[in-house]
Amino acid sequence: MVNLPGRVKMVEVGPRDGLQNEQREIAVATRIELIDRLADSGLPVVEAGSFVSPKWVPQMAASGEVFKGIERRSGTVYSALTPNLKGYERAIEASADEVAVFAAASESFAQKNTNCSIDESLARFRPLLERALEEGVPVRGYVSCVLGCPYEGDIDPARVAQVSAALLEMGCFEISLGDTIGVGTPAAARRMIDQVAAKVPVEKLAVHFHDTYGQALANIYAALQAGVGVVDSAVAGLGGCPYAPGASGNVASEDVLYMLNGLGITTGVDLKRLVEAGNFISGALGRPSNSRVARAMTN
Repeated sequence: MVNLPGRVKMVEVGPRDGLQNEQREIAVATRIELIDRLADSGLPVVEAGSFVSPKWVPQMAASGEVFKGIERRSGTVYSALTPNLKGYERAIEASADEVAVFAAASESFAQKNTNCSIDESLARFRPLLERALEEGVPVRGYVSCVLGCPYEGDIDPARVAQVSAALLEMGCFEISLGDTIGVGTPAAARRMIDQVAAKVPVEKLAVHFHDTYGQALANIYAALQAGVGVVDSAVAGLGGCPYAPGASGNVASEDVLYMLNGLGITTGVDLKRLVEAGNFISGALGRPSNSRVARAMTN
C-alpha cells in the first residue's frame, strides 16, 4: 500500500458548517447536546458555531449561548468561525479555543459570500490575525471553491496556492482546502494539493470535501496519498452552502472514520459513539442520516 499518514486529525464541522444551511430553527439545547456527543466520541476538534451576522446566517445565532452551555471535554478543541474582528471578540468572550477565517479562490464566490474581492477579504483578516497572535489564539484559514465554483467553473490551482500562502503568511496555523460544491475528482484534488504544497507545507494543510458527486472519500484518499493528515467532515453528512446552489452536504464523519479505520490509520475517535451522535441530530432534524455507514450500522 502507498505511504499514508499513521494518524489523521478529524475536524468535525457539523455543528457549524453542517447546520448553518438548515431551513428549520434548531434549538440551542439540541446544538449543545450534539456538540457534547461529538466530543464524547473522541473527536479532537469540534467547530461549535460561528460569530457572523444572524441576518446572513440565522441558524448560527445564539452561538455564544451554545459555547457557554457545552460541557467541555479535555482533549477536544472547540472552534468558531469569525469573519472579522468583531466576530473574533465575541468568540473569545464565549471562550472559543480556536477561531477560523474564510477566504475563497474564486472572485465571484468571494463577492457572493463576503461582498468583497479576494484581496479585500484577506485585508479584513489582518487586524483579526494580529490580535489573535498577540493573544495566543490559534487561527485556522478556510479556502472555498478550490476545485470548482458555481459561477466560474474550474479554478486554477495556482490561485488556490496564492490565497493559501497569503493566509499562512498572515499567521494561520492550518489551511483547510474546501471543495465547496463537491465537483472535484481524485486526480484534480491531487494536482491542486501538489501545487498548494509548493507554497504551504503539506503538514499545515487540511481538506474539506463536499460529496455532491459522490467523490469525497476518493478525494480524501488522494489527499492522504499526498501527505495531508487533517480531514474536515460533518456527522451524518450534514451541510451544504447557502451561496453555492445545488451543493449537497459535507462528507459524513462516520464514513470517513470507517475508511480511516480500514486503512489502519489512528484517529482516537469511537465509531459507535459517532454514529449515535449522527443519529441524534438526524432524529432532531426529522430525516435519515446521510451517512451510509450510520445507516448500515443502525439497520
